[in-house]
Amino acid sequence: MSRRKVTVVGAGNVGATCAQVLATRDYCDVVLVDIVENLPQGKALDIDQMGAVLGYEPTVTGSNSYEESVGSDVVVITAGVPRKPGMSRDDLVTTNEKIVGSVTEQVVEQSPDAVLIVVSNPLDAMCHVAKNVSGWSKERVFGMAGILDTARFSTFIAWETESSLKDVTAMVLGGHGDQMVPVVSATTVGGIPLRKLVSEERIAAMVERTAKGGGEIVELLGTSAWYAPGAAAAQMVDSVMLDQHRVLPCTAYLEGEYGIDGLYMGVPVKLGAGGIEEVVELDLTDDESSALEASAAAVREVVGVLGSVAS
Repeated sequence: MSRRKVTVVGAGNVGATCAQVLATRDYCDVVLVDIVENLPQGKALDIDQMGAVLGYEPTVTGSNSYEESVGSDVVVITAGVPRKPGMSRDDLVTTNEKIVGSVTEQVVEQSPDAVLIVVSNPLDAMCHVAKNVSGWSKERVFGMAGILDTARFSTFIAWETESSLKDVTAMVLGGHGDQMVPVVSATTVGGIPLRKLVSEERIAAMVERTAKGGGEIVELLGTSAWYAPGAAAAQMVDSVMLDQHRVLPCTAYLEGEYGIDGLYMGVPVKLGAGGIEEVVELDLTDDESSALEASAAAVREVVGVLGSVAS
């Protein structure tokens, strides 16, 4: 009886980290696909050899073609050029639209029943590309952003309140970029509302740092983050592959929820075996609602840059 299969397209830092985290979970075979010769093979071999140390079964395969990916249950797309310092997400649109479009075509051919998780930037726009090219239902095509943004927000909250990260419950909605919307009203530490523990001024500073979280790491490293994004993508794969029904903030196609129609936006969703089972609608404050509307407008602008998708 062979194990079920997850394919990660793009063996760069994010893709390789996602493959590594999934390998350590030890429930599926992982295929790492990249167009660069020898790169996915080398990283796969390295991850497989780590199994001997950490105690998991080595089942990561590197490939330059999509044949190995045939029959995947979930495909994670991380392919595309990363953000460079001083580069806006919009600059990425045209280049990555071609890459993600072509990857999606090849994925669909090999794994017609898969669930597609998009990680490539600019995230919201690339989800539109993958949905459009695949022709798949909105339940099966969604993106990773909110988990990463929420992880950043949670980290800052744990440091600020000197609490365990395990006790922080936070939620970040909206587009993945400077217009994201941390829902402070739904954020708690050990069940205690954040506003009871931290001043509005300090909260505002953490919200700002979260919104610019990706940029902060680009400035420090000269390239995009990969440990937290790779792990965040793997968490979404877990929820689908293991049918966990986790409520996680993901970039989902909205048709009227939160008053937004025909747009990919970060919202809490329930993720199970078929992908998105439901969009969870939180009660937002007036400020949060208007921030979400502003975020939607910003996302529409980026989506408008796409060639193949009617915005």
